[in-house]
Amino acid sequence: MTNDTNGPLDGLVVLEAGSMISGPTVGRFLADFGATVIKIEHPAFGDHIRRFGPQKDGVGLWHKYLSRNKQSITLNISTDEGAAVFEDLVGEADLLIENFRPGTLERWNVGWERLSEVNDDLVMLRMSGFGQTGPYAERPGFGTLAEAMSGFAYLNGFPDSPPLLPPTGLADNIAALFSTFAVMFALYHRDVHGGGGQYIDTSLIEPIFGLLGPQPLRYDQLGEIESRSGNRSTSSAPRNVYRTGDDRWVAISASAQPLAERTFDAIDRPDLKDDPRFETNEDRLEHVDELDAIIQDWMDDHSREEVLDAFEAADATLAPVYNVEDILNDEHYAAREAFLTVDDPDLGEAVVQNAFPKFSETPGRVDHLGPSLGEHNDAVYRDRLGYDESVLSDLEAEDVI
Repeated sequence: MTNDTNGPLDGLVVLEAGSMISGPTVGRFLADFGATVIKIEHPAFGDHIRRFGPQKDGVGLWHKYLSRNKQSITLNISTDEGAAVFEDLVGEADLLIENFRPGTLERWNVGWERLSEVNDDLVMLRMSGFGQTGPYAERPGFGTLAEAMSGFAYLNGFPDSPPLLPPTGLADNIAALFSTFAVMFALYHRDVHGGGGQYIDTSLIEPIFGLLGPQPLRYDQLGEIESRSGNRSTSSAPRNVYRTGDDRWVAISASAQPLAERTFDAIDRPDLKDDPRFETNEDRLEHVDELDAIIQDWMDDHSREEVLDAFEAADATLAPVYNVEDILNDEHYAAREAFLTVDDPDLGEAVVQNAFPKFSETPGRVDHLGPSLGEHNDAVYRDRLGYDESVLSDLEAEDVI
């Protein structure tokens, strides 16, 4: 078979009328695998992600990461003229991604009912904090609120600590993963089953709630509300992070009996296999404080490299706790080409995560990082839509683009 360097989504045209993390992450996934993703930004200020988080010489690194492989055009959709241009763009698109607050596009007269008339094959992804329906639909929604209301923050943290929020956009990214699945399902239905277009309603709260395991079932059937357990598991032991003698950290997960026994071998304590406190998983959970203390005592006398060697020799399950510097210097990540260096006109040589998963015949790629605001106006408005110079001049003069 021939290797297709354009990616499996070559020919798919996507409009991204999204901002910040959730919607643009869907666009990034699709762009990494060959889709033409046209990112629509307000002509005056662009996507707020350009000013969010770490900057280098005024260049937003989140934007460079999330907007990679995309085209950037400027358009004020809220004006009548901008809405008309937006309809022209929708007429040429397979997929529209939007994460405005529900009702915003309808106020601009470019909601689903209108856009489905413009393009009856359109798949429209609508992402919002609480979804398009329900009593909370019109509330402003951000990932932090979803992490709180989904049950995640309640479960995250230590027993004696407050609920703990994640340090990055967990809810946004999980919603983006679910939404990417969803748009591919809808496109498959359209293109393989001969169905038409449709819209998809994704909230931030439901995807992360859906990944928390059988919480509703446990409450319904057992009347139990799971509480915070820190780095420990309520299902198996040992499972924790431990400080090594050279002040580094490692993580152990021994979720099956053979793995626990190999852990005992690794720390030179095979006698623990016959210790009634630790013979079964239930025993180990009951005596987890004692078990963690034994493991930590051994860790105190060994460097991280010694710990890694001992656990590898015993075929036990342990990993070092990495920061990003560790990752970029790790031979396995390098061998897997998990990151790469991209030349960027603003940053110079820049290291980013590669496109993944890996495909044998139609791999993803990273051609460029996030473009400048409106960099592709000519390519889209002139070449794709066929607007002539007089039309473009009028739109620019009226601050539509």
